[in-house]
Amino acid sequence: MFNKNIKLVLATLITAWSVYQFVQGNIMNGISILLLAGIFVLLYFKNEFILLAFLQLRKQNFDGARKWLGYIKSPEAALTTKQQGYYNYLHGIMLSQTNITQAEKYLRKAVRLGLAMDHDLAMAKLQLAGIAMTKRRKREATNLMAEAKKLDKHGMLKEQMQMMKQQMKKI
Repeated sequence: MFNKNIKLVLATLITAWSVYQFVQGNIMNGISILLLAGIFVLLYFKNEFILLAFLQLRKQNFDGARKWLGYIKSPEAALTTKQQGYYNYLHGIMLSQTNITQAEKYLRKAVRLGLAMDHDLAMAKLQLAGIAMTKRRKREATNLMAEAKKLDKHGMLKEQMQMMKQQMKKI
């Protein structure tokens, strides 16, 4: 919606307005306006379009997720580094269904930029391992699987890893 720098300027201006309300004695107005400033600070760290795309992906609605990601015109300028990682991560996941070469490009860029949560990074590496296995690069797939297993501390991807190990034995 807004550039990341505009969000910070708006948060600063709204905070100043909140301080003015406190000085005037309007405590409830000041608290409410301060909460409004908090929304802009939150949206600086968590891009609204990426959040909406995640919600669409949770529903398996790839077209809706693609639509929300399409609203981000220039990710390098509008997003922080971690947000760029998630932007590429979402594109990679969506393209892994149709175009694995493009998906690999996006997922590698997401891993390079970094993802905030270890299980997201593990999922990206597991996707890359699946792509490498599809392209008959068994050694790379094995290395990526080991890295994904290390990152998956809660065992959320255990079943997928077992299935991929079964498929790797067939290669």
